[in-house]
Formats: sequence, C-alpha cells, structure tokens
Amino acid sequence: MTAQIDHALEEIRRFRPSPEFAAQSVADPGLYEAARTDRLGFWADQARSLLQWEKPFTRTLDWSNPPFAKWFDDGELNVAVNCLDRHVAAGLGDRVAIHWEGEPGDSRTITYAELTDEVKRAANVLTDLGVGEGDRVAIYLPMIPEAVVSMLAVARIGAIHSVVFGGFSAESLASRIDDAEASVVITADGGFRKGKIFPLKLTVDDALERSAGSVKQVLVVRRGENEVAWNDERDHWWHETVGRASNDHEPKAFGAEQPLFILYTSGTTGKPKGILHTSGGYLTQAAFTHKNVFDLHPERDVYWCTADVGWITGHSYVVYGPLANGATQVLFEGTPDTPHPGRWWEIVEKYGVTILYTAPTAIRSFMKLGRQIPHEFNLRTLRVLGSVGEPINPEAWIWYRHVIGGGSIPVVDTWWQTETGAIMISALPGITDLKPGSAQVPIPGISVDILTDEGEHIVGEGGGLLVITEPWPSMLRGIWGDPERFKETYWEKFGDKYFAGDGARRDEDGDFWLLGRVDDVMNVSGHRLSTAEIESSLVAHPWTAEAAVVGAHDETTGQAVVAFVILKASQEEHGNDAVLASEELRTHVARQIGPIARPRQVFIVNELPKTRSGKIMRRLLRDLAEGREIGDTTTLADTSIMQIISAQVR
Repeated sequence: MTAQIDHALEEIRRFRPSPEFAAQSVADPGLYEAARTDRLGFWADQARSLLQWEKPFTRTLDWSNPPFAKWFDDGELNVAVNCLDRHVAAGLGDRVAIHWEGEPGDSRTITYAELTDEVKRAANVLTDLGVGEGDRVAIYLPMIPEAVVSMLAVARIGAIHSVVFGGFSAESLASRIDDAEASVVITADGGFRKGKIFPLKLTVDDALERSAGSVKQVLVVRRGENEVAWNDERDHWWHETVGRASNDHEPKAFGAEQPLFILYTSGTTGKPKGILHTSGGYLTQAAFTHKNVFDLHPERDVYWCTADVGWITGHSYVVYGPLANGATQVLFEGTPDTPHPGRWWEIVEKYGVTILYTAPTAIRSFMKLGRQIPHEFNLRTLRVLGSVGEPINPEAWIWYRHVIGGGSIPVVDTWWQTETGAIMISALPGITDLKPGSAQVPIPGISVDILTDEGEHIVGEGGGLLVITEPWPSMLRGIWGDPERFKETYWEKFGDKYFAGDGARRDEDGDFWLLGRVDDVMNVSGHRLSTAEIESSLVAHPWTAEAAVVGAHDETTGQAVVAFVILKASQEEHGNDAVLASEELRTHVARQIGPIARPRQVFIVNELPKTRSGKIMRRLLRDLAEGREIGDTTTLADTSIMQIISAQVR
C-alpha cells in the first residue's frame, strides 16, 4: 500500500501579472517551449549567452557515470572575470556593484572597477601566501565587502573557498577546516551584531588550536577594532597586505568542472557534509535564475538579497548570480531590528531598492510587529519581492505583497537547496499567474516529479516525495572527499532520480506546493499530515504572527500535532490567557483543515528557536514536545531561547 501525504488546506486567490509588468518582463514565455523541445540545447544557449568563455565548450552534458555529472566540461572560463572584468571591459566600470551598509550606520559604495581592483589585489596576496589552483581557503567573515572580495579572489586563482557562517562555534569551524584541509583562513578581528562586537579572530584562534594543523596563514580584516591575539609567523592584516598589493593580475581560464566552493550544510552532526559545486554549470544556472526569476534590469534595478554569504543563498544570489549579471546590489551587515525595528525599510528607502529577496521567517517577524513600522518608510521603489528558505504560508505571502509591496507587485516564492545550487521551482513574475503559498512551476530546463515511497508517480493532487528527474547545470558534484556518502544520501532511494528530502503536492494546474521536509510529515491515525499546511492554517488566524508545528508521540494516534505559536503584537493580550488562545487556535485548525489536524496542544510563546539564517529548528521543539532532553543548540541565533520556551511551556 502506497502512502501519500494528505492535504486539505486550499488556497484560491490568484494574481495575474499586470499588463505593464508583462510588457517589460525580462523572461520570455518562449523559454519554456525552448527547454521542452531541446533541454540540453537550451542550457547550452544560456551558458553561451550569459557567460564569457575563454575556450568555448562543445559538449553540454556528460552523464555517462551517474550520479556524477559534467556540464560544459571541455570549455574554459574564469568565474571572477565573468563577475567583474568583463563588465569593466564593456564600459560598466563606473556602475555601482555594491551599496554596503554597516550595522553602526557606516557605509561604502563600490563600483565594478573598484571591486575588480580589490579582487586583483587580494588574488595577488593569496598567491603570495602560497595558495594555488585547487587549494582550499576557509572564509569566516561578517557581511562586509571583504567577504565578497575574498570569495572572488579565491575563484580568480582557481582555488576553492569554504565559507563558514560567522556565527558558528570554534568546534564547528575547526571541523570544516579539517575536512577541507584548508591552508589559509580569511577572517576579521570582529563584526557587529545587535550593537555589540562579536570576536571572530578569537574563534579562529580557538579553532586552529583544535584543528589538525593544515592552516599555515591567517588573513585578518580590521572591522571591529577589538583587541586580538597575534601570531607574527601566521597572521597578516588585510589592510597591510591587500591594501598595498598590486592591482595588476592576469587571470587564468579554468575548466568548467573546476571546483569552485565547498559549502557545509548547517546543523550537521558527526563528520561535516561538504557540498561541492563547480564553475561553469553553477554560474550558468545562478545567472539565468537571478535574471529571469527577479526580472532583473541591471541598468536600473537595485537588488537586495538579505542572506548571509555563509549560506548557499548568499553564494548564489548575493555574490555569483548578481555580479555575473552586472547588477547593483545592497549588502547589509546587521540584523533587521538594530538599532530600530524599521532598519530594513530604512535601507530600502535610502538606496531605492527595487527587488527584495528574503526569508518567510523574517516576513512573519515583521507581521508580528505590525504594518505601522514599514508604513513609516517610502517603499514605492520596490517592484519584485522574493521568498526563500522554507515554504511561505499564504497569509504571510499576502501580507508581504500588500504591506511591503503596496498590493500590486509580484511575489516569487523559490524552492531550491544547498545541493541544487540555484533556484529550481519558482514563478517567473512577468509570465506566471501567482498563487499565495505555491512555489509554482519548475524553471525552464528543470524536470521534477512527485513519487510515492515506492517510487510510483503520483497522479492527481496527492502529496508525496519531491524528486529531480534529470541532471541540472548547478547540481552538486558530490560530497567533498566522500563519493559513497553522496550516492547513499541523495540517490540510493530512487536510483536515477535525486531525492530532495522534501514533500510536495501538485495542484490541478500543475503547480507545486512544498509541504516541508519529509522528516516533518506526521502520521496521525494513519493520515500523513504536513506540518507546513497546519502552520499555514495557524498563521491564517488574525491573532497569529508565526507558528511551528511538530509531531509528538501519542499512544492513541501514533503521533499528535503540537504547535508553538507567537501572537502578533496587537493581539498579545490573548497570550495572557494561554488556555483561551490555545483553544481558539485548535478550533480554528479543525475548522479550516479538519478534525484530524486539530493540535493536541498549542503553546503560546514569545519566540521560536531559529538559526542565524532564520530557519526554525523544529527538532528542538520535537524534543520539548516529547519530554526529551533538548539537543544541541549551538547553531541557534540565541542559544538561551530554548530555556525560555521550556519555561513558558511548563
């Protein structure tokens, strides 16, 4: 018997692109037909039109040894040249590449010519420090321009970067350094977060004491002006080396399958899982999706992706995609609520941001605070809104469109992963009729399906397992140093199809709705229920700002639904009567989805456990719901939050 994922939450609102938006849309409806007619030819055309190849490729895909793909592998290019030098050569050197805003309010505006010069200098310094083709460089920096410069300088010389998020502990950093056998670390004395300096160099020193000893040199950016310990034989100041280096650097072309970066998946236990991406295919899909999903007009748009470069979203849609397309973008060091809760909207107004790409958790946090805060700022420059990180519930989608977007601009929800490298499912805003909460359709050239546990294609609207059925240009090329783990993790279940680990359903129009991680599907009295749908139902209630749902063991039903809910600031008086609020929300879910989905318990809390990238760590809530000892909390933005939630639950 095949078990599908039940769904009962329906969304009927639809938003068609305005005639004005459709008329100027970058994306052509013919892209879909071109990709259907000749998928490999389509990707070859994109690679040739979007990128500069020093040696043109003649072979698009080598899939002779699945699951190890090679894209454009007989061609040669330089990733950094594609992001920088060619724009300068085309006369765009004076175009702003980055408007950088520091948390304390300091700022810099950097043109493509200036960024290119800085990358050349950094490339020369790395070479002087002994970094060569294929060597690994660990980058542990705050969201400052030097983070972008470091990544591109490593790419320019054919080395491989491993960016480690600046919030990770010394132990996590050491494990990633050891796995990649990095020879150089680029860090800063400190960085700003919530008005305080967090000491990055101190963490690096601690990590190097724990590590196996592969690191020979440390390059340190002066940012926090905090005191640091210093090793004269190993440590070098960025301003004393890069600042004085020559900006004369002749780039070399590398094969399209040259490794570009290793990115370790967050929240790993045991040996880190280093996702490996290469150059030509990755840059092709990152540039294509950035251009078409966000309707990018680089000559006039100001784009802002709020992600940290320590995550895949920061790699693909802060560094490589935007710069390959010659975009002007905002880079922000701080948090949304420092020094005041309107900081993001202040930045949108200051720089005239036209495209904003952020996470559903951030949107729901703003919902909690109320629309009066964004209404204090001029957001009329915005014309495209994007969502990334987890399924966005319909009410948050509507709030985003109406409160931030003024009720008329498109919202594109995007599905992809660290492993996929670039966006896989999304609306194209000038073409697609938008559905709140739906990721919509695979981008042109991408092939996905929904299967049962036994690998059978699901006909109709039943929910199942989301798989990718054909190789794609930006796909991971493996797990660093562990090809068997790569095959077992992603390909063992269905053989020739990549299993994403997510549940999804397809509606009558063929649009995809993500149901969350399969690990977050609950089996309640034989019904497989998606946590994402119950969370959407809870957030649809006017009292609710944000919700997280987990399955907890239940002797009667197998599993029971347990919800943790944050109330909107305007509704917090209901939180004073937790019994009343809990019963109201339980009844609401039963009424909207059905009695089977009624939560056994609804806990009213002030915050949810989130990583610094904004993802809710539901496994910790599951520990709490089942009465277990709370697991590892080191990757949380606030490690004390579980103690607070536990006290509230008790």
